[in-house]
Amino acid sequence: MRDPYSVLGVTKNASEAEIKKAFRKLAKEYHPDQNADNPKAKERFSEANQAYEILGDKDKRGQFDRGEIDAEGKPKFYGGPGGGGAGFEGFSGFRNAGRRGGFRFEQGGGPGGPQDAGGFDDILNDILGGFGGGKRRSAGGGAQFHAGPTKGADANLIARVTLEDLTNHGKVQVKLPSGKTVNVKIPAGTQSGDKIRLKGQGFASAKSGQAGDALVEVRITPHKLFKVDGADIRVEVPLTLYEAVLGGKVRIPTLSGAVNLTIPENTSSGKTMRLKGKGLPKKEGDHGDLLVSLEIVLPEQSDEELTNLMKSWKEVKPYTARGPEFE
Repeated sequence: MRDPYSVLGVTKNASEAEIKKAFRKLAKEYHPDQNADNPKAKERFSEANQAYEILGDKDKRGQFDRGEIDAEGKPKFYGGPGGGGAGFEGFSGFRNAGRRGGFRFEQGGGPGGPQDAGGFDDILNDILGGFGGGKRRSAGGGAQFHAGPTKGADANLIARVTLEDLTNHGKVQVKLPSGKTVNVKIPAGTQSGDKIRLKGQGFASAKSGQAGDALVEVRITPHKLFKVDGADIRVEVPLTLYEAVLGGKVRIPTLSGAVNLTIPENTSSGKTMRLKGKGLPKKEGDHGDLLVSLEIVLPEQSDEELTNLMKSWKEVKPYTARGPEFE
């Protein structure tokens, strides 16, 4: 057994808090349940346990520092005159099963035993519980810690959803780690980046425990026409010059099918019209709106008649499109 100070990586004048922190770090790092593919982890785990059984107990740390016990907690015997055995008693209350057992701990119930060593029980309960619900049971004045079944790892999945599916179906297909494909209900009000937790649908446990969860991140697929604005969606609709001047009905696409939108006479480019309830589902119920931005588009080719009309209009009926803040 190496020097316990070296094992925990602390100095001889380290405080109780520093020793406890060092042990906790090593115990978590080398816990067997977290190192199934590392055969040396069990040895390092047991070594850290043994070191803390010495340094985590104020009396035993003093005995070790004075040379009365060795790194394994055994008394050092010194021969008396004539080779007689005058030495120290064997500290029968201390039995070290953690040194070789690695993941099984037995502790004597006598005063000054390892259960008094700076919250030893608390640390082990914390560590074992963190790795899947380790449980403690007592018998004959001792205490034994056994790791319970560990939970499987969570699976991080990505589900790409169209705006149409989000609005009309509210479901998305997801392939689970088991290979099974399931339909996942998307809660109303879900935004891109939100996650849905599927209990017990993650990776299976290697220790016969409960499977982990599946965390499904919803990502909304960009749409060629619509842009998401909270529960509302926006769309830009081009207008001809005569539609803007004369008004009329224009066919407008929505997520639930096209509708006719009435354009008022003399509509300016940039005007926004609202179609109620044609947006995305809201958490509180109902739907957001579809915001239609109108943009006037002139003919691609120049038109002499239109040009002459605009020149005449400019002379006869000029008007200002910009306010004084532009002057």
